[in-house]
Amino acid sequence: MKIGFLGLGLIGASLARALRGRPEISELIGYGHRASTVDAALSMGIIDGAVEEPEQLLSGCDVVVIATPTLLAQRQLVDLVRIAQTMDSPPILTDVASVKGNLWRAIEAMGLPAWPEYLVLGHPIAGSERSGVHAAKADLFVNHRVILTPHEDTSLAAVQCVSNLWQWAGAEVVSMPVELHDKVLAATSHLPHMLAFSLVDTLAQSEYSVDIFRYAAGGFRDFTRIASSDPVMWRDIALANKDEVLDAIDHFSAGLRALRTAIEQSDSEQMMRIFERAKNSRDTFVVKQNASKDVTDGV
Repeated sequence: MKIGFLGLGLIGASLARALRGRPEISELIGYGHRASTVDAALSMGIIDGAVEEPEQLLSGCDVVVIATPTLLAQRQLVDLVRIAQTMDSPPILTDVASVKGNLWRAIEAMGLPAWPEYLVLGHPIAGSERSGVHAAKADLFVNHRVILTPHEDTSLAAVQCVSNLWQWAGAEVVSMPVELHDKVLAATSHLPHMLAFSLVDTLAQSEYSVDIFRYAAGGFRDFTRIASSDPVMWRDIALANKDEVLDAIDHFSAGLRALRTAIEQSDSEQMMRIFERAKNSRDTFVVKQNASKDVTDGV
């Protein structure tokens, strides 16, 4: 197969690297809006060739992976589907965006006679605070999950093909309804990033900011690491999944207010209930994660 990549940032370039050398893949073709990015991808051997316009990927590839920031991916997906609808044998289209509902709704708003059977929306649960083609890692997806949110009219063959790509990259592939995906990711990924950005920004504006960052311990560094992530990407994610992110922020704020009240009232029993529930939940999560990893490693 020939695989096309619309976007050569961390995720797109890492997937290309992960697929490099697979006997099922004959060629990796890329497009990037910055010539320097394309040149770097070519010189680093991430891709075999490049095209000058995104739509050229449709006629030259068997699968096209849209690997651009969420809001840009939405516009590009609509453009590519519009062209693909005129083709006798369009390639499989998939994506890596962190939000799925906005893409889903954009396709529905096109008023097509049916959902494009060649379209498989997906999201790899992997990443880094680093971004760009130079941050690409061939093992980025190993032992990470990729969530696919196929429509009921999506071709089973297309879903299997996209699943194969991610499995070849070392990922575990699961399927999920699009609404559940956006709700779960708002809580487990989008909210933590919003908290990290907000915390670092708030502390940076404190009159004690120099000392705060000078004496910050490892826990602070670990928690705030994700505040070094690409601001454009996370702005797009927050806007694309606005309702679910706001709901997650409100839910967290209610919990934080409860803790603040307990501290204010020196309610040690309530504080212990909150801390113990959190510890037990976290410990259970870690045990389950380790058990899952052991089963995977055993296979």
